[in-house]
Amino acid sequence: MSINSVTKHLSEIAPDLIVIEHEKETASAEEAAEVHGVYVGQIVKTMALVVEDPILVMIAGDMKLDNKKYKTTFNKKAKMLNPEDTMKITSHPVGGVCPFGLPEKLKIYADISLNDYEKVIPAAGSRNSSVIVDRARLISLLDAKIIDVSVKK
Repeated sequence: MSINSVTKHLSEIAPDLIVIEHEKETASAEEAAEVHGVYVGQIVKTMALVVEDPILVMIAGDMKLDNKKYKTTFNKKAKMLNPEDTMKITSHPVGGVCPFGLPEKLKIYADISLNDYEKVIPAAGSRNSSVIVDRARLISLLDAKIIDVSVKK
């Protein structure tokens, strides 16, 4: 189960971070914000895309991918992985994709939209789990590269 790989990974790199399992589904940014009682922008959407190889892009929950900015950044049109490939590459289902507990190392990017909040909340490997973390620490733990590929919904 994917949440187990996230819990194991976090225990190795940040043992103080706790995976929270919710009774309600938190697969969408809006659902997660409601469950946590926070702004939608504090929810981290992690998207699995492919450039040459698969990558993960984290953006704020109140933003969407801007195809023009993405193409400028990666010199390629944005191509999301389908749900099956997302599961295969990340071990996480769509709605639970996160940058932790991955079977293999992927390049991870953090959109500047995450800068609006100090505390952010990515999923934790399932459609009803998450972890609360300082934005700067999230980026540091993952060695994520900062990019600008989003626009307001």
